[in-house]
Amino acid sequence: MGIGGNTGNKHDNFDKVYTFIKNELGDIIKRSSVYETPPWGFQSDENFWNQILVIETGFSPEELLQKIAEIENWFGRIREKSGYISRKMDIDILYFDELVLNNEKLTIPHPQIANRLFVLVPLAEIAPDFVHPTLRLTSLQMLENCPDSSVIKMVEL
Repeated sequence: MGIGGNTGNKHDNFDKVYTFIKNELGDIIKRSSVYETPPWGFQSDENFWNQILVIETGFSPEELLQKIAEIENWFGRIREKSGYISRKMDIDILYFDELVLNNEKLTIPHPQIANRLFVLVPLAEIAPDFVHPTLRLTSLQMLENCPDSSVIKMVEL
């Protein structure tokens, strides 16, 4: 899963979301470094912190999505139909093992993985050889071909 946010105390928000994930979703098995990245798809004066987490959960994808919405709501997340906005915390399901799912509420793998450096840089860090189940490319291959030219830098925590 991908986590990120650009408002409030980012360090505290990340500490809190780790606790929520461990308590509500499952064990965090692996985590990438945290990266500072510009907003993607909208303008903001605040850069994001982004990170990739691998978790082990007993929930179905739909149950996981519902639990994620509850955590995001705790952080005050408002979903705008008109596009992206600044937020304290955003949590995205990127992959669910090698499952391919597409329904009215959820698409797995996340449809924008191959287009976002803020996802691919940390993903390639912790899972360079993971193969995208529909594109049949590794994380590293997607990173090498990504059209995004954003400046991504590691955050020293």
